[in-house]
Amino acid sequence: MHSQITTIVTIFMTAGVLNLYLSLHVLIKRHHYTKIIYLFMVYTALIAVYCFAAGFGLLATSLDEVKVWTFFQYFGIAVTPSLGLLLIVQYLGFHITKKVFMAVLAIPIITLFMVATNDFHHLHYKVFEFDATLGKPYIHQEIGIWYSVHGAFIFASMLIAFFLLLFRWKETDKIYRPQLIALMGSQLIPMTAALVYSLGLTPKGFDPVPAVLVVSSSLFLWAIRSSSLFRNMPVAKERIFNSINDGVVVLDNQHRLIEFNQAYSQMFPKLKRSMLGMRYQEVWNLLMATPMPYTLDATAISQEIWLAEAGRTYQVRLSALQQANHQNGLVLIFNDITELKDLQLKLERLAYYDELTQIYNRRAFFDKCMQMYEAAKEQNKHFTVMLMDIDYFKKVNDTYGHAVGDLVLAHVAQVCKSQLTDKALFARYGGEEFVLALSNCSIVDAEELANQIRQAVESTPLVADDLIVGTTISVGVAEATIELEETLYQLLNAADKALYNAKHNGRNCVYQAPTK
Repeated sequence: MHSQITTIVTIFMTAGVLNLYLSLHVLIKRHHYTKIIYLFMVYTALIAVYCFAAGFGLLATSLDEVKVWTFFQYFGIAVTPSLGLLLIVQYLGFHITKKVFMAVLAIPIITLFMVATNDFHHLHYKVFEFDATLGKPYIHQEIGIWYSVHGAFIFASMLIAFFLLLFRWKETDKIYRPQLIALMGSQLIPMTAALVYSLGLTPKGFDPVPAVLVVSSSLFLWAIRSSSLFRNMPVAKERIFNSINDGVVVLDNQHRLIEFNQAYSQMFPKLKRSMLGMRYQEVWNLLMATPMPYTLDATAISQEIWLAEAGRTYQVRLSALQQANHQNGLVLIFNDITELKDLQLKLERLAYYDELTQIYNRRAFFDKCMQMYEAAKEQNKHFTVMLMDIDYFKKVNDTYGHAVGDLVLAHVAQVCKSQLTDKALFARYGGEEFVLALSNCSIVDAEELANQIRQAVESTPLVADDLIVGTTISVGVAEATIELEETLYQLLNAADKALYNAKHNGRNCVYQAPTK
């Protein structure tokens, strides 16, 4: 009998030494590991306390000594399953709040209190005494209601931890799988031993759990040395996939939907997991009323799309999935660039639009007019420009003030714009001067349009509160002589001279630049 106890105690002490070594090892080399190592250090230290207490309990000679060592055992029995679950959860990358941490440890803390005070209430052990048949140091015990509650909690904690790891097996690269094996073993091995013990399948009086901890501790040592456990932590591919801010869609070689990430489902709320396996064209038709604005036949494309229903602009990139030089599918990445496009439009408006009149400014006019003029020369089309100036504008400012002057400028701009088509390039040239460029428009047609604009301004005075301010404009018109290869600046200079003639010959009139 004593040799059997000696063997059991030796095994228990060996498990304790292994776990104490693990705890001290990571403590000494803690700077080489991630922060999770502190939780692991406490976890293995408490397992060591459990194993040593189990061994000393078998060496005890009185029931009071056994009760003391049983209480110390419960530092491991009660607390380590909860710490093991927290360790696994943190290992898998989940954030643990203080409230969650304390909630998981609530039952273990109550269990420690129940064991320490069991002689007063017998809720944990109804009977706790030396076995009448086996004698010392074997204990005969009858469990109480709290023992059952605590036992169910232990099994639940270890089972949840095991399955959390098991579900991540496929998503974990092979290089990190030894870590999963060690962590799963740390839950499965003692859980199985405890189950066998609770079913009465072990020799009477022998608790196998401290003994099998030799195996789980050895697995930890193996994983630390072979796959840098707690140094290099695997990140689940699913978490990477769903942490990407861009929407990602994966299609097979038949263009069927096989996967999408969380960002894409947020972009298209109608998308459901039940749509997996459907052709992407059909999925798009269910998600959007507008036709799909890109084709899946081309690969390695990138284009901007505006989805009116969503009110968003996306940069869509499409690329092929390649394996061994064979195309196995497609990946579509949707990058929401709505804010960027809005900012771009705002900056463009600031750069190209006159803030007061809300029409193009001088810079925008030259940028766009250069392109129009070159295109007209290549196509041998008529090209005319006209410069317009508000008559007696200084008098308006002197009489009514600059605030009214600003209103007059904006009013005249809108009246002129109302007489133009979208093909006309109209801008504020500077001060009270405006410029208009017309492609495929002869000097005769341009003069006719200039008189139309002039008459509209004359017949449409500014009405502001009780104030009515009438205005007129003078206009100079010039047509490009394509054969002479005039520059745009030469053409504008000709229009300016024509405007000068209009201003010095009565105003409120249109003058042509002389043809060359």
